[in-house]
Amino acid sequence: MKKYFYFLTFFSLLINGCEKDDFCIDPITPNMIIRFYDATNISETKSVTNLTVQLEGYGEIYSNVSLDSIILPLDVTQNEIIYNLSSEGNQDILTITYEVEEVFVSRSCGFKAIFNNVIVTSDSTNDWILGLTEFGDNVFTITTIEDESSAHVQIYH
Repeated sequence: MKKYFYFLTFFSLLINGCEKDDFCIDPITPNMIIRFYDATNISETKSVTNLTVQLEGYGEIYSNVSLDSIILPLDVTQNEIIYNLSSEGNQDILTITYEVEEVFVSRSCGFKAIFNNVIVTSDSTNDWILGLTEFGDNVFTITTIEDESSAHVQIYH
């Protein structure tokens, strides 16, 4: 009888010691989504032709594409990132500053970054980007980027 008791105790400890398999399905750290709009008709999106996007110091993310929106990663180890956007010979620089907050998601996913107090500034010297708001402003502020459910920044050109 003692053998059965020890066997059942060992077996119950073995079963209870196993962990449930967790899989991280959802994306963790969000990217910044930028959508391009027509400056003359601000309610309509407008594709940028021959768009090239380069992360300063690293290389091209997009090369000679025609898109009405782009996805840009933000660096979780820094508080600022600079992108060069060019279209048909005109180049503009987007400077993005932010604060990184790490949030625990789950054991399988680990931590994700949330970007707070995001400020996007456009150095629009070639008049390609007419503004980051429908009023032609070159500075745009976002409270938080925590998911990719919609565009975060609108660029009017």
